[in-house]
Amino acid sequence: MRRLFFISCLALLSAGVCFAEDPVLGFWISVDEKTGKTTAGWEIYQEKNGLLYGKMLSVAEFPQDQLAMLCKESYKGFPVSGKVNQMRVVGTPWIFGLRQEKEGQWSGGNIINPADGNMYKCKIIFHKANGGKYKTDTLEMRGEIGLGIGRSQFWRKAARAEAAGLK
Repeated sequence: MRRLFFISCLALLSAGVCFAEDPVLGFWISVDEKTGKTTAGWEIYQEKNGLLYGKMLSVAEFPQDQLAMLCKESYKGFPVSGKVNQMRVVGTPWIFGLRQEKEGQWSGGNIINPADGNMYKCKIIFHKANGGKYKTDTLEMRGEIGLGIGRSQFWRKAARAEAAGLK
């Protein structure tokens, strides 16, 4: 009986660890690293295929129905069929195809900037609030053109309502 109890407890503990949600998942506010201004609200999510995606839920200071007219018609590996330059900025998965390296770190996918249509290799690193450099839970979103050349933005954790409510 004890043995059965021990095995059951171990199985429940293992299941809890296996189903723990990665801290990258959820709602985030993107912040322009040059101006410090809020730019968009995002949802970062994982699909059944295990890959990570991110879509804009709202944009600051732009119409919410704006089309991504500066984008190309198509991009290699883009997860939605149709002409990308005719899609709305809000609701389209601009981050796609990232694979988990370890908890809180993803890479190997892409991010498209709908403001100019450029596509970059994407890395995401979660930084837990530590009272020092990271006052709140933060995502480091890094876009690269190759050989480590690129730039990072630091996004802050948000509630769904905040991420979806920018105007």
